[in-house]
Amino acid sequence: MKRVLIVGAGKGGTALLKLLNEIDRMQIVAVTDINPGAAGLSIAKSYGIPTDRNWKDWIHKDIDIIIEATGEEEVFNAIRETRHRSTVVIPGSVAYVTAELLEEKESLVQELKQQAENQHLILNSIHDGMIVITEEGKVSFLNRSAERILSRKRSSMIGEPINEIIPASRLPQILTSRKKEVNQKLELDNGKKVITTRIPMIGQDQKVIGAYAVFKDITEVVNLAEEITDLKEVKTMLEAIIHSSDEAISVVDENGSGLMINPAYTRITGLSESEIVGEPATVDISEGESMHMKVLRTRRPVRGVRMKVGPSKKDVLVNVAPVIVDGKLKGSVGVLHDVSEIQSLTSELKRARQIIRSLEAKYTFDDIIGDSPEMTLALEQAKVGARTPATVLLRGESGTGKELFAHAIHNESKRRHNKFIRVNCAAIAESLLESELFGYEEGAFSGAKRGGKKGLFEEGNYGSIFLDEIGELTLPMQAKLLRVLQENEIMRVGGTKPVHVDVRVIAATNINLEKAIMNKKFREDLYYRLNRLPIYIPPLRERRGDVHLLTEHLIQKLNEDYGRHVISVNDQAFQQLKDYDWPGNVRELENIIGRAMIYMENVEDTILPGHLPHLKKAATDAANQEKDTPWLGETLQQAVDEYEKKLLADAYRSHNYNKTQTAKALGISIRNLYYKLEKYHLDKNSMQNFS
Repeated sequence: MKRVLIVGAGKGGTALLKLLNEIDRMQIVAVTDINPGAAGLSIAKSYGIPTDRNWKDWIHKDIDIIIEATGEEEVFNAIRETRHRSTVVIPGSVAYVTAELLEEKESLVQELKQQAENQHLILNSIHDGMIVITEEGKVSFLNRSAERILSRKRSSMIGEPINEIIPASRLPQILTSRKKEVNQKLELDNGKKVITTRIPMIGQDQKVIGAYAVFKDITEVVNLAEEITDLKEVKTMLEAIIHSSDEAISVVDENGSGLMINPAYTRITGLSESEIVGEPATVDISEGESMHMKVLRTRRPVRGVRMKVGPSKKDVLVNVAPVIVDGKLKGSVGVLHDVSEIQSLTSELKRARQIIRSLEAKYTFDDIIGDSPEMTLALEQAKVGARTPATVLLRGESGTGKELFAHAIHNESKRRHNKFIRVNCAAIAESLLESELFGYEEGAFSGAKRGGKKGLFEEGNYGSIFLDEIGELTLPMQAKLLRVLQENEIMRVGGTKPVHVDVRVIAATNINLEKAIMNKKFREDLYYRLNRLPIYIPPLRERRGDVHLLTEHLIQKLNEDYGRHVISVNDQAFQQLKDYDWPGNVRELENIIGRAMIYMENVEDTILPGHLPHLKKAATDAANQEKDTPWLGETLQQAVDEYEKKLLADAYRSHNYNKTQTAKALGISIRNLYYKLEKYHLDKNSMQNFS
């Protein structure tokens, strides 16, 4: 059973909700819409289906199909970026086409039922007078009731101008105006007062071919005028709907003989009106039973019957309903739906699903925001790395965008058409990590699959594998990874033969690997294998010039996610953002902007300082600026050494004696920092005692 999430509870979403709710193989897990008053939400609740305003709360809950029914391209793109790689996203255009087709189908069935009732009433009103004139204004037909009401013989009126028979008749004006006149009073020469309705007759080429009038004694009109008026309007509307419908419609009488078809019927079946009207209802069927005949036998409607019709054996779905008037069966109406387009769409969706599964690397270098010198350097290094097969090590604090860089490097490389496998080394239990990375043989352990299982390195063969949090690997796993990097081969759990793999490794970490090596928590040989192309991604506090670009980008993104219309950030509020240290980096910036937008009123479009939480201003050394001091006679080198020693001590102390943070803050390597601390005899114990 397929689990379906419907995003959007408007017209399209409501139609699909009703349709899919009747399909046993589909389970609608939720219906979401940002508008709590959307019609589809109340219908979903009546079905016992959960509703929500935010589709993101449901998108990762084992969803097979997401139907985007809002019709907004931004929502569609956001869903595609957020959804699980195995989830199919159906665009909003499919929802609206389906809604229109369903609405038109139901309308046609209802209108055809009403037409059958109208025809019955018209036949029962045959005692009304009727006169038909040609386009020249001469009488071509009149019924017996017209003879009675006009008190003249039919033979004396056929072929005569209408104004000689009824001087006050307005039928000639109807030929010119092409507009009907309903329930008009008219006094005849014999003294009778009638109510007449005049209607032009327009052919398929939109030319006027005549006009006719239906008239009654005023006493009868008083009782029936409103009813007849409604019937005529409905009849005209039904004819227009039937002839303009894209679905094939056919009508048969109680004996199963064809009465009427529309142009769409001819287009789908390839059969003309002369081949259907007056012929048995079975004449159009290539494969299957006539549903018209079945409905005439059972007097019960049928829906969704699959059959083939016409010489070309067109595949259609058929709905047929009986026409019953006053308890008597008068015929049946059938509506045919061409399913070839639906089949084509299904095939396209299947192909799209296969393509989407392989497009796992979602981001490119264009998605990385920043033009500061620090970020520009990192991007240039990453682009160089993308053009080479070398192992890449992405270093930087949490939230700086290491995964975006990994995606972009893969998409820019020659391996972009192959798989991109993502592995969070810290998120997988140590007992499972080896089998996940390298696979296992049959019987390797209890619960192992029959035939064994490929590992992620084999799955990513000829592609790239992104090992995030590489510093969290245990030493035994580090040794196995080192073999992959050195020999390009892996050993499955329980296996005896190595398996060759050709996969490009992109690793990332936010810990100090050099310190981990000193603490015996990371292998030095693996470090040198990974560190062939290190790329340092600077934290946000080191590229404050990018805060403006990032803020604009995040506002645009969050507007789409939250359905807001925020335009900008107030200058004072932006200054607060720029002065903040951002220990959580871009991830924290997105959190702050998103929180501010959530608490803004709907009418507000500018983020003000009051919308932001309290942000501690970045420490500045303005108050510690050195004052002018006289020269004490030391050499330049002595002065430089003294200043360097003081600067190192201050930086070391201000970072709580953390060498990694101190080195980053000073912009030097960790090895260079160790050298300088030893040179000036600076260590934690001596500095604490000194202070």
